[in-house]
Formats: sequence, C-alpha cells, structure tokens
Amino acid sequence: MWAAGPVKVRVCLAAISVTLRRCLKLGAAMAKSKFEYVRDFEADDTCLAHCWVVVRLDGRNFHRFAEKHNFTKPNDSRALHLMTKCAQTVMEELEDIVIAYGQSDEYSFVFKRKSNWFKRRASKFMTHVVSQFASSYVFYWRDYFEDQPLLYPPGFDGRVVVYPSNQTLKDYLSWRQADCHINNLYNTVFWALVQQSGLTPIQAQERLQGTLTADKNEILFSEFNINYNNEPLMYRKGTVLIWQKVDEVTTKEVRLPAEMEGKKMVVTRTRTKAVPLHCDIIGDAFWKEHPEILDEDS
Repeated sequence: MWAAGPVKVRVCLAAISVTLRRCLKLGAAMAKSKFEYVRDFEADDTCLAHCWVVVRLDGRNFHRFAEKHNFTKPNDSRALHLMTKCAQTVMEELEDIVIAYGQSDEYSFVFKRKSNWFKRRASKFMTHVVSQFASSYVFYWRDYFEDQPLLYPPGFDGRVVVYPSNQTLKDYLSWRQADCHINNLYNTVFWALVQQSGLTPIQAQERLQGTLTADKNEILFSEFNINYNNEPLMYRKGTVLIWQKVDEVTTKEVRLPAEMEGKKMVVTRTRTKAVPLHCDIIGDAFWKEHPEILDEDS
C-alpha cells in the first residue's frame, strides 16, 4: 500500500508537467498577433562592432538655465561638481563605460570597444545615458545648491558617435579638452571685463573680437593681475573620470556573544569607483599612465 504512494506522485507530477508545457505553448501562440508587422519599421541603429561608442550629452539652453539659477560667472564650482556627480552615477549604472570627460554643461562617455550592452543599439546607449544623467541632476541638486531652489527641470540632449581606432578616440577627447581651454580663457577675460572694468557684455565682446590666446592672457595679466595658468585645473582642463580602486573606511558595530554591548571597529574596504581627475589628456603622459583604458580587450 505504501509503495503505491510515490508512484501516484510521479504520475501526478508528469501530468502537471505536460499541462504546463501546453499552457506555455498556448501563451506563446497567443502573444503573437497580426499587428506585430509594425516592428519591421524600426530602424537598425546597431553601432559598428569593435569600435569605441561615445555618447556626448549637452545641456539644452543652459545659458538661460544658468542665469535663472544665479550661477557664478565665469565658473560655478557647484554646477561643475554636480555635473561630475551625475556622470559618476551614470558610470556606476553602466559599468561598460571606461572613461568620461566633462566640461561646462557637457559630458562624454566612452563605452568599451567590445561592449554588447543594449545589443549595441545607438538609441539605447543615448537614452540610457541621458535619462540617468538628467534624473541624477534633479536628484542631487540640493546637495550642491542648498540655498537655490530648482525653478524648473533642466534639459539635456545627446548624440552617439562611433570611433574606429584608439587614435581617433584620443583625438576626440583632445578636441573636447582643447575646446574647454578655448572657451574658459575667453569667458575668464570676458567676465573680468564686465565685472571688474564695468564694460557691458556687448562692449566686452567688441574688445575681444579678433584677439588671440596671447592677447587674452596679456589682458588678464596687465589689467587684472590674473595669471591664467594659476586658475584652477578643473576650469582649465575639465574633468576626467576613470575607474580606480579606492579604500573606504567605515565604522561598524560588532557584537560579541559574551558581551552585552557591541564594540565599534574601523573597517577598510577596497572598492572600484569612478574617480575625478583634472589633468591633461592631450599629451601621451596620461595614456601611458593608464594603458588599461585603451586595452584592446576592453
């Protein structure tokens, strides 16, 4: 009598298995419909294989946004640190990003050559980066602008560019850092003329029209006693984010069985984090110091 029990259980399980398979097949059949043909209209935006995928985002109409939120001119360290915090958040969410570079209201994110995230669809790369960045900007706003309420949500646009070689990628990042230098030098002189010399913005523009780098440096030094080379590196060079191992020290309470009260102990843990650097990436020194970034296996 007892031997029959396991046999009945096996028969019952077999019957359930057959029923489950039939239900799954029926569900798969029901999921299909005559309307599925519309998927054929989706554009194929797959990025080329074995190429660097770069997503660059820019603030939309950020001149107005900066004015409305009382950004300090020519540079607001709060805004720049907030941008970097948002970029770090993006890198933590999308770990296939090997390096990021930011200046002013833009950031560029470089994905691994062999990354297969989102099946290498450009639209997925762009929307994930931009949406994560924009939501982080709103989320962390009060951490950096304590006394300035967010009057309206900021907007960011993005684009995806594919670079086939290490050299073209380095040239792209060099272009962005050179742009940082050019814009910051101009803005530093422009706002010195407006804020310290009392010129109107139009008069400052006219004063700087046709000037070269040496001319702008001379104006800063001779009229305002400003040596541009002594300006903060974050303003002149922008911000580079790379992965580095960092030791984090935390205090943890440990309870021992023989004691009623726990003891607090200092615990050090090593984590890999996106670390901000303010350095030159146009020359070869940076790339020799961090060869892992352009590693062919990345």
